Amino acid sequence: MANYFDSLSKSFRRREFILDSRYTYDDGPSNPPTTFILGPLYSATNVFQFSPIEDLALAMLLLRLLRLYSDEDMSKVLMLSGKRYGSVDWVFVICDEDKLVKKDFLRWMVEKNLPNEVVEITGSDHMAMMSKPVELSVHLRCIADKYY
Repeated sequence: MANYFDSLSKSFRRREFILDSRYTYDDGPSNPPTTFILGPLYSATNVFQFSPIEDLALAMLLLRLLRLYSDEDMSKVLMLSGKRYGSVDWVFVICDEDKLVKKDFLRWMVEKNLPNEVVEITGSDHMAMMSKPVELSVHLRCIADKYY
């Protein structure tokens, strides 16, 4: 089972944040970044590309800085184990048109964490609850009926 740090670290290393997204360097420019925020243009083209424009507008109003933790902080605190995390049934939901999280990374996550089931939502961007709310709710209901 992959720990949270490995998963997050691998995800951030593979991402190519461009356009108007930005890092901040609260500890100075010679130190690692301390926060990250997705920009409106990047969000519109890579996160909410199939979502209604009203949902994108609301998301941009609610967007906050993402605090970035050091490798040391992450490896100490956030460890997943089969005893704890693996003790419950879980389903991995894939949004097939997700541009934020690449498919090869999603496959890696599935291989390392072995969910009970993988569900794919066709035609959805990263935010399935906005781009395909009916399909997502149907899948969630089926998952609830099957596992709980």
